Amino acid sequence: MNQELSCFFILHPSSFILPSKVTVSMRYASSWLLYEISYWLSVTGLTWGCNYRSEGGRNIPLTGPALLLANHQSFLDPCVVGSATRRHLCFLARKTLFRNRLFGALIDRLNAVPVDQEGVAKEGLKTILEQLKAGQAVLVFPEGERTHTGEVQPLKPGVLLLIKRLEVPIVPVGIAGAFDTLPRTRKWPKLSPFFLPTTGADIAVSVGKPIPAERYRDMPREQVLTELYEELMHAKERAERLRRKS
Repeated sequence: MNQELSCFFILHPSSFILPSKVTVSMRYASSWLLYEISYWLSVTGLTWGCNYRSEGGRNIPLTGPALLLANHQSFLDPCVVGSATRRHLCFLARKTLFRNRLFGALIDRLNAVPVDQEGVAKEGLKTILEQLKAGQAVLVFPEGERTHTGEVQPLKPGVLLLIKRLEVPIVPVGIAGAFDTLPRTRKWPKLSPFFLPTTGADIAVSVGKPIPAERYRDMPREQVLTELYEELMHAKERAERLRRKS
């Protein structure tokens, strides 16, 4: 290589442009690292602040697409469920949250994908199907919104389309205590540190065993919704038993 050509590679701006594959790899690495940091911060914060407990995390498949269905109690729910498994999950986030460029970039790196107000509405369903086809484990709240009472609400029928379109494992997840910690009516969470007497804001999550989608293939719509509702109720009851009581 002659001296002039050598100077071009050292000084010319284009020589500093990374190939697209390298850029994608760096983005993946940064997202992976940020997710790992967030995971440990969430586990630490929930454990110290809310005496967090979990069970059944190994029921979530380590690879391949999986549909996690959970009851929706609080804004804390994604962290609560994500802290129960070492697998990186895909989360749904209202697209309005991406309007802030910094916050939008942050949750984008944390595997959040933008959807409309109700994740199981038409636009959200398309996004979820895309993520499942890509082999992601996607967390969905089939109630469509946070509970007003702490109880499991009726499920939105849109979840049926997910089950019918792609036959992927369905993992029921029960959350308990997040409503007591941060309900819709509170701006700041109520804490219940594990080293102090309980305040009633202790959080627990129970992950059930995967259910093959084939089980619901030929079932009538109402029967599917009823059975999925019962699965979430059972999972929530297990989580309630797991919570600290005194």
